[in-house]
Amino acid sequence: MTSPTRTTPIRTADGVLRRVVPARHPWRTVFSIVIVLFALLAVGVLITNPNFEWSVVAKYVLAPQIVSGVGLAIMLTVVAMVLGTALGTVVAIMRISANPVIAAAAWVYVWFFRGTPLLVQLVFWYNLAILFPKFSLGSLTLDANELITPIVASILGLTLNQGAYMAEIVRAGIVSVDPGQVEAAKALGMRGSKVMRRIVLPQALRVIIPPAGNETITMLKSTSLVSVVAVADLMYQVNVISAQTFQTIPILIVATLWYLAITSVMSVGQAWLERHFSARPTARNSGLRRMVRGTATPRDAEAPAAATAAVEIVTEEAREGGDGR
Repeated sequence: MTSPTRTTPIRTADGVLRRVVPARHPWRTVFSIVIVLFALLAVGVLITNPNFEWSVVAKYVLAPQIVSGVGLAIMLTVVAMVLGTALGTVVAIMRISANPVIAAAAWVYVWFFRGTPLLVQLVFWYNLAILFPKFSLGSLTLDANELITPIVASILGLTLNQGAYMAEIVRAGIVSVDPGQVEAAKALGMRGSKVMRRIVLPQALRVIIPPAGNETITMLKSTSLVSVVAVADLMYQVNVISAQTFQTIPILIVATLWYLAITSVMSVGQAWLERHFSARPTARNSGLRRMVRGTATPRDAEAPAAATAAVEIVTEEAREGGDGR
């Protein structure tokens, strides 16, 4: 059967033949024309305005100082995201703990580090030696100025700040998983930590990945703040070169191009991860509770159910000498 078109008549409930006429959207056309005009105007300004000094941009875009700053910015992004995600996962689990003290401590951590500007935190860690000039560990005494270097202060500030945001993202992913699957997995003899690691978190990744990808891109741009604590990242190098050459706009364009290039690559990776996890069974653990209760339907038997996954886990542990408890 062919789909209705402008020339294909269809018969209504009262038996009358009518033709399908697509709805008109004139304002869409108007806005499209306006957008195209603005885009052409922007391109014209970029080409014709000599103050952009594209020759200077081409000269410095691959300068050793700039490339070194880019590498340091990427390193800080990776380290802060890895540590922040690990810390955020722990805090997220603490937030949903039945122990009110643990849950309250996690809430206070999130409240504090989300409620204070990242720049303030970076400057605080950089000046920590003012509060604690020495750190004593038994007979070992360390100088705070030697221990809290600009790089260490930057990693501390970025990690602790990111951990607070990732805690809320991970917590949202955990609570999105059907609680019945946790109950059924425990009924199969899996302990709580293994349920979290093998049943809950793999499914929560589908919810965690998109905002985590956005946080990674935000983290890359946030690394520009570490220049205030004398870390030679991309923005620090841009400021140094601008002060030496007085070519502020071209050098800022260089930084802009690098940030756009890196975030574009990150966006592609984020899109691939989202497709990868969305392509996986949306509920590998679906039907687990019904399987345990003996009320599974034929559809549950055909779909990859969590009962099978859980039994495979228990079997694997049995082969390794464990009892799954």
